[in-house]
Amino acid sequence: MTTSFSPLGRLGLLAVLATAVLASASCYAQQFPSKPIRMIIPVAPGGGVDLLGRAIGARMSDTLGVMVLVENKAGANTAIGTELVAKSAADGYTIIMASTAHATNGAFLKNLPFDPVKDFAALSYVAYIPLVLDINATLPIKSYQELISAAKAQPGKLNYGVGAVGAGSHLAGAMLKIQADIDIIPITYKGNGPALIDLLGGHITMFYDIITTSLMHIQSGKLRALAVTSPKRSALLPDVPTMTELTGKSFDIVGWYMLLAPAGTPTEVIATLNAAISAAIKHPDVGEKLSAQGVEFVGGSPQQAETFLKEEVNRWPEFIRASGIKLE
Repeated sequence: MTTSFSPLGRLGLLAVLATAVLASASCYAQQFPSKPIRMIIPVAPGGGVDLLGRAIGARMSDTLGVMVLVENKAGANTAIGTELVAKSAADGYTIIMASTAHATNGAFLKNLPFDPVKDFAALSYVAYIPLVLDINATLPIKSYQELISAAKAQPGKLNYGVGAVGAGSHLAGAMLKIQADIDIIPITYKGNGPALIDLLGGHITMFYDIITTSLMHIQSGKLRALAVTSPKRSALLPDVPTMTELTGKSFDIVGWYMLLAPAGTPTEVIATLNAAISAAIKHPDVGEKLSAQGVEFVGGSPQQAETFLKEEVNRWPEFIRASGIKLE
């Protein structure tokens, strides 16, 4: 005997199935998170990405009730850690603290194994930090003008640290080279931390580091700050001029930090993670403490973060081609 369904019956069945799917998704969202979350830091320990990621992760753990485990996966100009996250399950249990290099890698790597926008779901534009042009305080250079004079007198002899190809330190160094018309050599590291160590050791001439990790060394007299890259002077270094003041040209480059998840992560999970990030930013151990070290927190919705990411990905390719920056 063959059973048939009327059109109305079929519609009713579909409605039941749709309700079941929605209920299942809702149940999943309510259960999230039920196990530890991995936060991938795609650079070596010690730099701004690592510092901020660990601070945010600790406070997210408090809000979510599960551990947020920070894991450094350095290499290939952040691409190793980034590819790992892009290819992870879209369930919210693997996220990444991305930075400027995330938006510029596509200009260097023709066969990038992921799309910096399409393969990710933005969680939050966490913060940005102005860069500061540092030199070792033992050098007989007291100002930006003296640095440029020294570079012009010794073409190809002075160098600058690069935390990662295409990162803020690299873009700033390349922009300095173009605007000042000087011949300086990039020295690439696996993260800002190792570059800063070499600057302190006198092994490189200069480094555009984030204020957060340089400030204590500037205050102790080990480093000399010549300029900051933000549109206005930093309240932490009020006597240090901006690059725009010194050059009369636009020099707006900051180190930015954004948390991302794999594309396809459920919207309910994204909302939960965004709320935890927002709570972390407002926590005194993060907001007040790191603001005092130069971090400018942003926060906001996942949609705002996605818009910013798209703008950054589109911003740099032309400059990178003009500057001749290449992946080493």
